[in-house]
Amino acid sequence: MDASADEVQLGHDLYHELCAGCHGQEMMRPGLAFDLKKFPANDPDRFKKSVLNGKPPAMPAWGSQLSEDDVRLLWAYVKSGG
Repeated sequence: MDASADEVQLGHDLYHELCAGCHGQEMMRPGLAFDLKKFPANDPDRFKKSVLNGKPPAMPAWGSQLSEDDVRLLWAYVKSGG
C-alpha cells in the first residue's frame, strides 16, 4: 500500500527533526551517513531494523524513542525520494 501525501509530509517533518542532522536535508550527506536516496525501495524491513536497532558505528538505535507509526512515516518519506 502506497503512503498518502499527508503521511509523506508527516515523515518529512519527522525526518527533518531527527535524521537530517546526519543524513542531510536532501537525504544524502556524502562521507557522513548513508545516502538514503539509494536505500532499496523494496526493503522496508531492512529500513525498520536499521532505524530501530541502529547501524554501528555511527547510526544510533531509535527503538526506544520512535513508535512503529513513526518508523512507517519515516519510511514513507524515504521511499518517496524526498
